[in-house]
Amino acid sequence: MNEEPQAVCLGNICLLDGSWTLSANFSGCGWTWIDSSGNIQLMGTKNITRRESALHSEVEALRWAMENMLQHSTCQSFGTDCKELIAMVKDPQAWPSFATELERIETLQICFPDFNITYVPRAHNQTADFLAKTARSFRRELHFVGCSIPVWLPRPPQV
Repeated sequence: MNEEPQAVCLGNICLLDGSWTLSANFSGCGWTWIDSSGNIQLMGTKNITRRESALHSEVEALRWAMENMLQHSTCQSFGTDCKELIAMVKDPQAWPSFATELERIETLQICFPDFNITYVPRAHNQTADFLAKTARSFRRELHFVGCSIPVWLPRPPQV
């Protein structure tokens, strides 16, 4: 699959991902909120009872990310590596089997006057992907939202 080259601006955006496998007990959701300086400010990971498909897990990840951005930030932009999810949000009537899930997304969109969802290549969405996969593979219920705290290690003394 050929992807068009594009400039990726990862500032004040919530990157999200869903994770699903047929054999797992859970689906996983992960998101990271990146501020206008390009720093991760918040992240979330949770698992849910396995959804019907990978795409159902992506929709659930978007819903949960939107709820968290309403609660914790002013972020209006969302990024995903799932082109089908973007198509669903832009034209929900074309996806009747997802009507219930997309109705929830449309209801949340009312709270985002400048809502935007864009494609972000998987290479730029690795943290959300990792969070979603980790949650999916966790053996018990998992739900975490927290801040990213940079750790600075002192330089060793120069001899």
